[in-house]
Amino acid sequence: MGEPTVAAPRGRPRRRRRIGQYAVLTLAAVVVLMPVYVTLAFSLQSGASSLDFPSSLLPFPPELGVFREVLDVSNLGRYMLNSTVVAVAITALQVVTSILAGYAFAYLRFPARGAAFVAFLATLMVPGEVTIVANYDTVVSLGWRDSYPGLIIPFAATAMGTFLLRQAFLAVPQDLRDAARLDGYGHWGFMWGVAVPLARPAIAALSVFSFLMAWNQYLWPLLITDVDDLRTVQIGLKTLATTNVDQLNLVFGGTVIASIPIFVLLVLFQKQLVRGLTSGAVKG
Repeated sequence: MGEPTVAAPRGRPRRRRRIGQYAVLTLAAVVVLMPVYVTLAFSLQSGASSLDFPSSLLPFPPELGVFREVLDVSNLGRYMLNSTVVAVAITALQVVTSILAGYAFAYLRFPARGAAFVAFLATLMVPGEVTIVANYDTVVSLGWRDSYPGLIIPFAATAMGTFLLRQAFLAVPQDLRDAARLDGYGHWGFMWGVAVPLARPAIAALSVFSFLMAWNQYLWPLLITDVDDLRTVQIGLKTLATTNVDQLNLVFGGTVIASIPIFVLLVLFQKQLVRGLTSGAVKG
């Protein structure tokens, strides 16, 4: 007869697996956060200290005056104001147009609706660089060069937003549609009174993405503006980096200032962003 074997405790493999998962997650977090830390560390030092690597990774004592110096030597405040106006306007327009188009593709019946939706989605495959010349000619012909409409109107609608909100509207229960119809709601009343409130997570996710895309634009504002007071923050950072090559702390300080609105937006809408990506975007 063989000797009885002793069963290993069940909790040990599970504990090892959990330790491994935490180790992988910690490594991923370090990889993601390291560029953020390096940028913040370089922005908190004087010009000479920022060139002394690797001691520059430990900004003690921190030099908070770098941020004031960035605003003094550059027009970054004006650039941030322009980016805020452009990003808020583009976000509002994309949300409104996506709600209207998404609702139409979800509920309205019209000839060739499916073909029209496929053609609409096909525009997602077209890179923005392909249409930039046509958009430039249109904006110049309308006299919108060096103006806010020229920066905003070409991005007033997005196929991705329409697709995202169509999927969210299709997830509204049929019973609610029937109840709204019995209560006398037409399409307009049902859309704003029922469908839009239920699609708030998807709308919040679309708003965050639209703002981020508009805030980070570089090529189009560079192409369409020559007046310095109408240029946006990404062009301002490029100018700051070009004119202050030997002062890395100013370049990183400007980057930190320019990232503050994005950081605040992600913190405020973190839950809605995750819910929108994990619900409305996957339901057909």
